[in-house]
Amino acid sequence: MSSLETWVDRIGPRLRIHSPLARQAVAEFLGTFVLISFGCSGTAQYILSDGENGNVLTANWGWGIGLCMGMYVAFGPSGAHFNPAVSVAFAIVGRFPWRSVPVYILVQFLASFVASIVVYGVYYDALNDFDGGVRVVIGPNATASIWATYPQEYLSVGNAIWDQLFATYIVILCVTAVIDERNIRPPPGMEPFIVGLLIFTLGNCLCYNAGGAINPTRDFAPRLFTYMVGYGNEVWTPYGWHFWWIPIVMPLIGATLGALTYIFLVEIHHPPLGTAEIGQDISIEQSKAMEAEKDKVKDPQTKEINANEQVNTDDGCVMNAAFIDDCGTTN
Repeated sequence: MSSLETWVDRIGPRLRIHSPLARQAVAEFLGTFVLISFGCSGTAQYILSDGENGNVLTANWGWGIGLCMGMYVAFGPSGAHFNPAVSVAFAIVGRFPWRSVPVYILVQFLASFVASIVVYGVYYDALNDFDGGVRVVIGPNATASIWATYPQEYLSVGNAIWDQLFATYIVILCVTAVIDERNIRPPPGMEPFIVGLLIFTLGNCLCYNAGGAINPTRDFAPRLFTYMVGYGNEVWTPYGWHFWWIPIVMPLIGATLGALTYIFLVEIHHPPLGTAEIGQDISIEQSKAMEAEKDKVKDPQTKEINANEQVNTDDGCVMNAAFIDDCGTTN
């Protein structure tokens, strides 16, 4: 055992967090910090280099892979929400305890704020070189969008509301499908990669109008930070109207509607466990169980039972090797 391992083994038990909620909060903070750090840094490199060391695609990859890596950090302990809209939506549909929601939102906000500070420090000299030390929200030297999202000049309030509602709706609908145990869920450990690709796709499809925030704290905490470091009141009122509240309120509604849509149109209609009717979904776990049952009806000497040969089951029914029993059920 190395000296480092000895030191870690010695001090680790003393530092262990025993409160489950506190452990979740720490993991949620760290995962959110990873997401915002990569996402804002990717956008900063694109903007501050005038496109020479990045473009829209690389910025979108920064958010997608940033989310993927953040989920690998926090998925086990906290579920890797990173977004109040996710926490609230899952609480509404009964998949997350309401008592944990305020704690998650708080650490998501703090992590987003801290990550904003770190990215500002990393790119401080580049910012000054780009804008001459004059922080601007709108215009050719604007850099505020490194941190928060802003609407296009043509965008109306109504269109901005619909934009944020729908973007969050479709993302959370898909996320709810990805984590559904009864659907074709990805292999264990692949969920972060799939959700990261989903966010990359969002950036390529639904970000032109208003930046595709879909996350209240990811948008509000960095926006507050930019206000505090000198970007001025325009961070709240770009083009003269109050845009800031839309990326806060509409994702909460859109996420809830997305989760409910999937649950009521897909999830509650899964066939009962143990059935395999034509045209009905079978989960990966069910398929493996059925394969295991097939192995059990093989002769110990590796001679397979003929598909028409019958074997007695424990409940008195007669089942053939095709697993259709004479009691009228399909295993």
